Amino acid sequence: MNTAKQHGLWFHLFDVGLNIVIIVGVVAVIRTFLVSPFQVEGSSMLSTLEHKEYIIINKLAYRLGSPKRGDVVVFRPPTSPDKPYVKRVIGMPGDTVTIEDGEVFIQAGSKGATVLLEEEYLNAANRGRTFQSPPSSGNTSRISYTVPEGQYFLLGDNRTGSLDSRSFRDSNGDPIPFVEEDAIMGRVWVIALPISKIHALEPPIYDL
Repeated sequence: MNTAKQHGLWFHLFDVGLNIVIIVGVVAVIRTFLVSPFQVEGSSMLSTLEHKEYIIINKLAYRLGSPKRGDVVVFRPPTSPDKPYVKRVIGMPGDTVTIEDGEVFIQAGSKGATVLLEEEYLNAANRGRTFQSPPSSGNTSRISYTVPEGQYFLLGDNRTGSLDSRSFRDSNGDPIPFVEEDAIMGRVWVIALPISKIHALEPPIYDL
């Protein structure tokens, strides 16, 4: 092999290697800052999301803004931050969330009226069945949560089978119902797989 061919081979290998590094770098940036795939585990978001479905998370949404009520989000729960959960934002900073008689009521801010939260995304098995922890208890007595600034109150759509803000507790067994905004990784944007269920997840509109 002459010198010119050797140089040509090394240049080709360098070019291929550089392209691989660039592609890996671009993918890493996209997954870190823009969008990322995630596989749903468990039934806590039925029937909005199902076990083993693949979803795409929009991370940029919360770099440019903050979570909104009704957003379905992937987050690091206070009980096990290394294992992301997917739930729905129900209580915003400053809200008082009340669970009573199987329903969710919201007082938006300290001076607003307390209003029943109309949740059309809940299926027939979960509508009117939001109970105190444990979620399958059937406990319809009243409990209220006032959400601190910079934190959120999250519930799964499968209200009788979801470990969420009602259930989070520290090592002493004390409730830790709120999720820091920094722990919310992104908003669920698209259901990507299976192919038969591909669609964008639209946020609900509440009459509050």
